[in-house]
Amino acid sequence: MNIVRWNPVGDMYSARNHINSLFEDFFYPMGRRESDSSLWGWNPVADAYDRVDHFVIKAELPGVDKKDIVIDVKDGVLTLKGERSYDNEVTDDKYYRKERSYGKFERSFALPVNVDADKIKAEYKDGVLEIEIPKPEEHKPKKIMIH
Repeated sequence: MNIVRWNPVGDMYSARNHINSLFEDFFYPMGRRESDSSLWGWNPVADAYDRVDHFVIKAELPGVDKKDIVIDVKDGVLTLKGERSYDNEVTDDKYYRKERSYGKFERSFALPVNVDADKIKAEYKDGVLEIEIPKPEEHKPKKIMIH
């Protein structure tokens, strides 16, 4: 099962960002300003794994309100999208370091053929979204009796 769609543009941006941060951290360890990544939003981390009768996707969405999360299933792809709002508690001139990302996000996961979208369940608790995707009958392991 393919879990994540490859995004070459995002990977190129991510590699460039990591290289830039290496140089910035070395030459200006305490003076790193807000990066350009805030313009691109952020991507929450997610785990995807296989259970006996269903697949599970767990995504960390700290600071995201439940009402700001949307899960869509279309053409064999589950799309998770939403937005983490910027909390403006501190004015910019008072920051020493600003590492948390804000903005819109979108993650896509390819689903096996014949998944019944009506049976997909999602639960959001303590900043973690857990999505259970039931396996179609042909994907469930079958035991063969030996006579």
